[in-house]
Amino acid sequence: MSDRDVALGDMSPDEFRRAGYLAVDWAADYLASVQDYPVLARTEPGAVRRRLPASPPKAPESLESMLADLTSVIVPGITHWNHPAFFAYFAITGSGPGILGELLTAALNINGMLWKTSPAATELEEVALDWLRQMVGLPDGWMGIIMDTASIASLCAIAAAREAAEPHLREQGMAGGPRLRLYTSEQAHSSIEKAAIVLGLGRHGVRKIPVDREFRMDPGALAAAVTEDRRAGWRPFCVAATVGTTSTTSVDPVPAIADVCARERLWLHVDGAYAGMAALLPEFRWVLEGCHQADSVVINPHKWLFTPIDCSAFYCARPEVLRSAFSLVPEYLRTTESDQAAVRDLMDYGVQLGRRFRALKLWMVIRHFGWEGLAARIREHIRLGQQFRSWVDAHPDFERMAPAPLSVVCFRARPADLRARADEHDGYLDRLNEALLEEVNATGRAYLSHTRLKGRLTLRLAVGNLRTTEAHVREAWDLLQQHAAQLDNKLRTE
Repeated sequence: MSDRDVALGDMSPDEFRRAGYLAVDWAADYLASVQDYPVLARTEPGAVRRRLPASPPKAPESLESMLADLTSVIVPGITHWNHPAFFAYFAITGSGPGILGELLTAALNINGMLWKTSPAATELEEVALDWLRQMVGLPDGWMGIIMDTASIASLCAIAAAREAAEPHLREQGMAGGPRLRLYTSEQAHSSIEKAAIVLGLGRHGVRKIPVDREFRMDPGALAAAVTEDRRAGWRPFCVAATVGTTSTTSVDPVPAIADVCARERLWLHVDGAYAGMAALLPEFRWVLEGCHQADSVVINPHKWLFTPIDCSAFYCARPEVLRSAFSLVPEYLRTTESDQAAVRDLMDYGVQLGRRFRALKLWMVIRHFGWEGLAARIREHIRLGQQFRSWVDAHPDFERMAPAPLSVVCFRARPADLRARADEHDGYLDRLNEALLEEVNATGRAYLSHTRLKGRLTLRLAVGNLRTTEAHVREAWDLLQQHAAQLDNKLRTE
């Protein structure tokens, strides 16, 4: 090999090995000490950008200098989702086997758009998702495909529903076509409405169904809405139910919703991005009850199966409709293998052409922990969530704002002397809880998020990180009690 070839090539294997040891050591040290960082980044807008050069380097720089800047410049601007006291949104985990899976995925650097472009990538994805399907109890024969997020999976599901209802729209477009109506609950994730915008339905094409006292979609209200819309000239075509709503993790009554969909011939999509993974546990298999009647379901290994983001498992009972919605094969993507019954080109089942080898990290996570190990960890998270729930329920100055069936608790501070005529105090309680959230998060020792339920500001504590212990949950509870009492005294004197 000439000097010119060396100068113009990649890292040598020896250089890569040395640099790799440094990078893995950095990652291992970070994971070992992640709880020593403030959970929420303590930085101002633009602070990280100002510490970075405005122009790219002209000459090569060493990995050592990059890691030094990572430590001193980048990490202070990181909100540490891998922190055991990260209780905001839905906690996620970059686990050891998942991180190593990402490393090996990057090393292979394949594009799994066609079976032929990397046969193992397609077939490992089929195997890993069939393992997961068995683990959560979804029906035999359903096709599984990995999407980046549940947002894209739900978009693809709604596109398939549109294809099933009005196949001519693929060629003719929405202009001048029927007024399609999509149904979901008032508590559904915003991605459902975004999908409607992208697919040309518009926000007016989404009808939000009221929920019951436990924030679950009302099947009776759904049936009435479908009937009313048909009479008004709408074309109902799809219902998006939720297993584990974003705000409260409530579980819609899927069996009853499925009955409405069957009667009205509507596509049923179930967003189980968070709670669906609880079905790994025999005692929580109920969360996916009725999903065998659905047309599509999405669950997220990157939320509660310790797989680094992004990795969303999308299952479809009618893959031929999904393929009809998306398949478009120009000459340069045609292969002789594609005509074989045993071959599936995954590019035909979604928006994207290029596909990362996400299955590798999921496969490694499942193999490392095993079904029983994964279930045991999820069971512990549910136990910790229920422990926090019991503390809230027993405290005179706090109240729970929603059912807590899994590992997420919605609550707020409400001093005992304000229990009577609560509605008269909602303005004050909103101010108190908003300040409480800010103060607790500012400590760096815990990070919670919020929502609004029935117009009231509500705090959320979500347990889901692999490294979270009861001590971390207890510290968050201690902080909440301490700051709530102090803030109540302060605000009442202002």
